[in-house]
Amino acid sequence: MDKDRIEGAGKKMKGNLKEAAGNLTGDEKLRAEGKMDKAEGRTQNAVGGAKDTVRDALDPDRKAP
Repeated sequence: MDKDRIEGAGKKMKGNLKEAAGNLTGDEKLRAEGKMDKAEGRTQNAVGGAKDTVRDALDPDRKAP
């Protein structure tokens, strides 16, 4: 698994927490930051997935961890 997928999942989780905190407190800035973190995390996760796909296509004998 590519490190981008792991970091992306972490950013997405962080975004979920920020957005939830913003919803609870009514803080629009925090809510917006959370949405941005989630979007960044989804993108980074997708990049990592693409890297994994390319790596697997180039080396079909590679074993998944």
